[in-house]
Amino acid sequence: MPDNDNDQKESIIMDAERTDLLAQLATARAALINTTRGLDDEQAGERPTVSALCLGGLIKHVASTEEAWTRFVLEGPSAMRYDLPSGVTWADIAAGTAREFPQWMIDHQNEFRMLPGETLAGILERYEQVAARTEEVIATVPDLSAAHPLPEAPWHESGAAQSVRRTLMHIIAETAQHAGHADILRETLDGQKSS
Repeated sequence: MPDNDNDQKESIIMDAERTDLLAQLATARAALINTTRGLDDEQAGERPTVSALCLGGLIKHVASTEEAWTRFVLEGPSAMRYDLPSGVTWADIAAGTAREFPQWMIDHQNEFRMLPGETLAGILERYEQVAARTEEVIATVPDLSAAHPLPEAPWHESGAAQSVRRTLMHIIAETAQHAGHADILRETLDGQKSS
């Protein structure tokens, strides 16, 4: 019987941790989304600073990143592949001398801008769907300590692994960081603040 009591206590602690982490992610998401309040599609696609960032693009990027990391929780490193074209090295990519760039890299760059035909409403709807999927996965994954090896890429430590918990913390940090970027863009765009 005591083991059952310990299991129940661990389950309550785990549920509280999940609830807290998901609440923190929801707060960061709301901060990001609020930066687009009252904007039309054209404004959401404007680049008011010297960077290539726009509000619609930032939300696209955050949604795509969250979706990829959520797949990583379920599938491991195969969910995030960074293959290079034959004969192209990471040094070529870093130097800007690659004769060809991989499609995943082109897609990544397109995440930061609104493409023709994209709408802010459509981007926000997709983000809402990604958020719902993330919450479903985190609520049902058996163990937040379960880990997968990180995919091979120059920005990941070779041989490193990452737990579900650490992955969720990464999603929270990424969302919060871009919410800060979005605040700057919105204020530069029309003087408004998200809060």
